[in-house]
Amino acid sequence: MLRPWLHPRKHEIAGSESPCREGYWQGLPAAAGRVYSAVVDTKSEIREFLTSRRGRITPDQVGLMTYGPRRVPGLRREEVAVLAGVSVPYYTRLERGDMSGVSESVLDALADALRLDDAERAHLLDLARAAHPAPRRPHRRQADHAVRPAVQWTLNAITGAAAYVGNNHLDLLAANELGRALFSELYATPARPVNNARFVFLDPRAVAFYRDWDRAASDTVAILRWAAGHDPHDRDLSDLVGELATQSEEFRTRWAQHNVRFHNTAVKQFHHPVVGDLDLSFNRLELPADHGLTIFTYTAEPGSRSEEALKLLGSWAATSDRAESASAADRR
Repeated sequence: MLRPWLHPRKHEIAGSESPCREGYWQGLPAAAGRVYSAVVDTKSEIREFLTSRRGRITPDQVGLMTYGPRRVPGLRREEVAVLAGVSVPYYTRLERGDMSGVSESVLDALADALRLDDAERAHLLDLARAAHPAPRRPHRRQADHAVRPAVQWTLNAITGAAAYVGNNHLDLLAANELGRALFSELYATPARPVNNARFVFLDPRAVAFYRDWDRAASDTVAILRWAAGHDPHDRDLSDLVGELATQSEEFRTRWAQHNVRFHNTAVKQFHHPVVGDLDLSFNRLELPADHGLTIFTYTAEPGSRSEEALKLLGSWAATSDRAESASAADRR
């Protein structure tokens, strides 16, 4: 596919050309149109991330006195410098993306000053490392699409819970029977591998499937933003981000916010077209032997209405599979 962000002056959207300034897409919020490419503009990423983080903190929240009117929301650069224990010129250099020689202790102090959570701290460290990487070529992580038979056997052995194997691109690479049934709306599309980010932002059915679509959308972008910072040379991921940014204004707006997060556990709310509402506990299980792959499980509280619905979904899935097998046998 053509990558518009590889052309610094102009690119084409919906058949019309528009000028591009410093990688931004004209007519969009600041930074909304710029996406990760095969070669990331790390300095801009650092600048925008730090600016967005200090912009959300007020002086009152960190115990600083304020004097006179403030032209911008959030903390000033000099206030962040005081909180981090560094000079104003030094912090200004960091915020401009120049992290040459910065120590981990300074990054920790900066994270404390900006009140970063664990995911944001990890993202800041990733950006600092990316600012001075060893020379490497952009790569496609084909291994992310391979699921070992033993992992599929593990999925099949999980009963009473929906489970699938995914990667940092939010691809669903393998699933057990209940997992395919739970995400039947995603599997209804012909594209493979199934991708939850494309479903959330490009498929109109997602708004009904995710009862809190706004949260699902924000979580999706925050996960992709973290993944992009962790591996800025992943071309498959840059292609995905570029596709979503080109086709979805909702995605562009959220991408510009520079939010990142770990996604380890939560309660997910679905509306399945067959069994109705489901409230399921989501957990992730790392696969250390399979780089970049994770098992995700969805379970219901014992005795709850969601448990009954999940059992009904399992029965529906088994019936559907038998019907498909019989139909395939008839065609042979």
